[in-house]
Amino acid sequence: MTVQATVRDVGAVFSAPGDPSVTAALGAFLRRLDPVPRLLGFGEPMHGEESFLLLRNQMFRFLVEHEGYRSIAIESSCLKGLLVDSFVRGADRRPLDDVMERGFSHGFGESWANRDLIGWMAEYNRRREPDEQLRFSGFDAPIEMTSADSPRQALTFLDTYLRTHLDEQDLPCTPDRISALIGDDDRWSNPAVAMDPTQAVGTTPEAVELRLIADDLMTLLASQTPRLVADGTRDEVWEAELHGRVATCLLSYHAGMAENSPRRIARLLGIRDTLMADNLSAVVQREADRGPTFVFAHNGHLSKGETHWDLAGLHLHWWCAGAHLDVRLGDAYTVIGSAVGEAPGHGIGQPPPGTLEDRLFAVGESCLVPAAPVARRIGDVEKRADPSGNSTYFPLDPAGLGELDGILFVRHIDDAGT
Repeated sequence: MTVQATVRDVGAVFSAPGDPSVTAALGAFLRRLDPVPRLLGFGEPMHGEESFLLLRNQMFRFLVEHEGYRSIAIESSCLKGLLVDSFVRGADRRPLDDVMERGFSHGFGESWANRDLIGWMAEYNRRREPDEQLRFSGFDAPIEMTSADSPRQALTFLDTYLRTHLDEQDLPCTPDRISALIGDDDRWSNPAVAMDPTQAVGTTPEAVELRLIADDLMTLLASQTPRLVADGTRDEVWEAELHGRVATCLLSYHAGMAENSPRRIARLLGIRDTLMADNLSAVVQREADRGPTFVFAHNGHLSKGETHWDLAGLHLHWWCAGAHLDVRLGDAYTVIGSAVGEAPGHGIGQPPPGTLEDRLFAVGESCLVPAAPVARRIGDVEKRADPSGNSTYFPLDPAGLGELDGILFVRHIDDAGT
């Protein structure tokens, strides 16, 4: 059976984002799953293309209205995302412009599709009781390509939270001691460290002591959780745990930035993806009684295997967030990876013959299809290698289709994003 026949047999086609057949295709895909996932991932093949965000928005609305989903998590700072969640639930009354500027990392607040998502969620929640409201999470670390944040915000939040509820003698040190050990925040976020590990501060005596303090604070938080829940709310404890995870991750990341070895970059990428998985696991646990969660990120973070990246002559590979989630959640984690046929605005031409995208392009329309039957029937194909003007574009690897549950293929994206 050809790939075209496979799509007709077990998949569904659609014309473009916004086409009602997109959600019909998603519904058909979900009906084939057993068990129903607690976490449904949708990956994009590149950043900066609104078409995939529009598809995400359309899919999320369908999942909310027909499948009982009550939360979404996207690849943006987990700490900044707390502001967005507060806004969509009506607790923060600041203007939407301010939320988009302050509530997203990596420039994602400039996306009008993200703005539409947040506006729709806020409007939906205005008509719902708190228990039925939609929730938003960022799940990425507060890390950019060339730098990582100071641990001050995360560590100070955790310390302040514990200090508010526990006795002073229970805490490992004073707030002044934490502040003095952190020192100038700029030395932590110095972009020059990306190329020069000797400028990193992550292995200084002060940083080593901060790692011990962060570990002590997290141990204290875990040991006192029953009391803390009784004194407040589970959401408050959840938020303290989030800040603790971020603090320990940042301190580990900064220590890794001081390492001078060929494995340095891959190790840093692995630390970041592990935090992503930890954050998503926490979201799934928080939402267990409310419904499944929809997660959106780059394919490279959500597939169930290793991520591979050729960068500056190095072949990097590390276990991505999806691989960790597959181990933790098993069949409760399902992921749809996406691919694109041609996108002239990103310098992506028609797929070269003999590639996976070429086989899907021959279907004649965009489609959503289970990955397993495609993997069995694609024949001998190569990974796409034609150039792109988008540095974040990664074509699907035919050898990695077993790491996906579904493939969403967008046949054509023009300069207008359709």
